[in-house]
Amino acid sequence: MSRIRGSLLGAVLVLCLAGLPGCATFGTQQALAPDVDLSRYAGRWYIIANIPYFAERGMVGSYFDVSFPDGKVHDVYEGHDGSFSAPLSRFVMRGYVVPGTGNAYWRESPFWPVYLSYLILYVSPDYRTALVGYPGRGYGWVLSRQPQMDEATYQALLARFAAAGYDVSQFRRVPQVPDQIKP
Repeated sequence: MSRIRGSLLGAVLVLCLAGLPGCATFGTQQALAPDVDLSRYAGRWYIIANIPYFAERGMVGSYFDVSFPDGKVHDVYEGHDGSFSAPLSRFVMRGYVVPGTGNAYWRESPFWPVYLSYLILYVSPDYRTALVGYPGRGYGWVLSRQPQMDEATYQALLARFAAAGYDVSQFRRVPQVPDQIKP
């Protein structure tokens, strides 16, 4: 079993049993993106920055592919552990879109009975960038259809997170190409 999958499964269970916000609740208490078009949202999203959690810490070249077979959420995460020469690690989340949320609130599970919240806070009109949050604002992701993002766009997206109450000092850039790794 890969490092990510083993760590993810064990830690998610421990966190949920300890009462991590969002594991057992449905309230978002955050403004969600209106009317997300799932057919346009589907596909590959590169993780430009995140508030890293244990399974993503130190990962490079990470992205996820999302699809909706039979109307269900299928979210496949892949990334390299610390170096682009490391093999891709992968984990899969499955779930559903919460009805009545404009397709912006999902419940995803690495394994039954644990479900985590996926909150689409913003998606650009052209579906090229997106912001995903989490209840409690302890985690967040800056996403792009391209593996690189200019600084002005990145700062504008961070400003959206700040306006939503996130601590933007917690976000870390995720290297998407080898020359972005600092020695």
